[in-house]
Amino acid sequence: MAREESSQFAPSWYAAFETGNNQGREQRLRAFVRLWVAFMRARVFIALVLMALQVFMVITKTGGPDWLVLLSAVHLTAALVVLYAWRPVEHGRPIQAQWLLTIGVDVLVFALLQYFQIGSINYTPLFALPVLLASILGPLLLAMATAAVVTLYLLAEAFMGAPLFSDVATARLLQAGLASTGFFLVAVLANQLSIRLAREEALAASSQAAARTQAQVNELVIESLSVGVLVVDPHGVVRNANPAAQIMLMGEIYPQAAKLLLSARPSWAHLSDLVSETFVLGQALETETTIDNEDRPSQRLHARTRLTSRAGRSTGLCVLFLEDLREVEARVRTEKLASMGRMSAAVAHEIRNPLSAIAQANALLDEEVKDPAQKRLTQMIEQNAQRLSRIVDDILNVARAQPVRGDGSTPSLPLDPMVRQITMDWVRQNPAKGVLGVHLHAPVAHVEFDPEHLRRVLVNLLDNALRHASGKPSSIRVVTQPSGHDHTRMSVWSDGQPLESSVMRHLFEPFFSSESRSSGLGLYICRELCERYGAQIAYQRVRLDQQEGNEFFVSIPNGHAGHLPVQQSLAYPANDSRPYSTRFGPTLQGEPPLAPG
Repeated sequence: MAREESSQFAPSWYAAFETGNNQGREQRLRAFVRLWVAFMRARVFIALVLMALQVFMVITKTGGPDWLVLLSAVHLTAALVVLYAWRPVEHGRPIQAQWLLTIGVDVLVFALLQYFQIGSINYTPLFALPVLLASILGPLLLAMATAAVVTLYLLAEAFMGAPLFSDVATARLLQAGLASTGFFLVAVLANQLSIRLAREEALAASSQAAARTQAQVNELVIESLSVGVLVVDPHGVVRNANPAAQIMLMGEIYPQAAKLLLSARPSWAHLSDLVSETFVLGQALETETTIDNEDRPSQRLHARTRLTSRAGRSTGLCVLFLEDLREVEARVRTEKLASMGRMSAAVAHEIRNPLSAIAQANALLDEEVKDPAQKRLTQMIEQNAQRLSRIVDDILNVARAQPVRGDGSTPSLPLDPMVRQITMDWVRQNPAKGVLGVHLHAPVAHVEFDPEHLRRVLVNLLDNALRHASGKPSSIRVVTQPSGHDHTRMSVWSDGQPLESSVMRHLFEPFFSSESRSSGLGLYICRELCERYGAQIAYQRVRLDQQEGNEFFVSIPNGHAGHLPVQQSLAYPANDSRPYSTRFGPTLQGEPPLAPG
């Protein structure tokens, strides 16, 4: 009902495009101009046909007066002038001269041709053109006025063309009345139809604009997703990929203009097989996989596929979603630790005070006792109190909020001298003489890492290696070497037994340990400290010098060369005088060869 009322009071059917903004006005103007040009071309065509007809009738002496040719020429000229020289004026505006040169000229010319005709030619159907022009491009009032003018002319012509009350006059008046009624019906129906078509066109334009806006929003959302999205065709060609997927596949050097094949690289073969299997089976699949990058750490991904159409159609596409499992695990860890973080910190604070009292009382007691058996008891109390103190410190360090360093305040330190100093200090405090071998092959590498945090990471890894190593000569090895163009690799290897799969799944989780006397926070703190500086820590089972062992390695982004007061000292050698290449083999499995140490 509201739509019908709005259409009745609209000055023209183009008023439906009025949306109160520039886009609506531009759309309305474009639609009006298209129809205007179509009608003006139709006028030119009809004027050209009428002129040719009048010339033919003059030559054959079968038409009216010769000046009708001149009238047709003037009509053709006026139609051409309006088409090419005049700017369209909307019929919603007051009637101007342009409308007199279109509707008025047409009605006048058709009336003169009809009145002065000789023969059986009837020009009455031509009056439909000005009526349609007024109905479609103008308001209903102008259309009714045009039909009324045509009706008056037809009735006047019928009245003057035959004696009054004769059969001929009656027939001509009846014919004129029927034609006039048809013109009125055409005016009303054409106007209402044009209003409805205009409303549908406005709706279509609005829907198109909404769809275009929605597409832009979708593209923006997809580009900002941390989940990688790839569109792959049945031939394995990547049609499109969002920035997250580009970084997962090729880092920052993804070629924007070229299309990629998933089968182009061996590290993507499992993804190509997953997409191919999806097309063959015609159903969504998902799996966990790993991408081995040449110059970057390997990435564990959760891949799942979706098809855009039924299997078997050549136009079907596969959408491949890639999610970094590190982010998933980080979210799980965050949720897991959220509930216990505050409680752990509170418990640690409550334990610290009585623990200090116990340690102090034990120290006083140790001064009083002389019996060796009682001395052993006080030493046991002291050792366990220190162990509890370390656990409390670890829990408090985990509970404290640690922001990610990215403000440039972190010092840039030379890695090899720092590792050399840390390993020397560690050997002095632990029974590791002859057990540890240090091999430094990154003399120019500088990393942005807090010295104390790097010390804690390396000491934790060395303590962990010492607990699981066999104790034989060179059963623990620390190696530094370049990794790609912008990373340096620091690894701690030991010849311990392989880890169980159940242990590997929870290796870096807090409070998880395979030993009963461990807090399970060492590796977790290592990972937290590494992530704070953009580094990545991981575990792998590798073969070194024909002997398999456990390796924890840290990939650290290179920083700018800076100055840091690090004590320059010789690397602590293992008890073996043979060269590094002879003792340990030329390479670590999966890594580039190391230079002799």
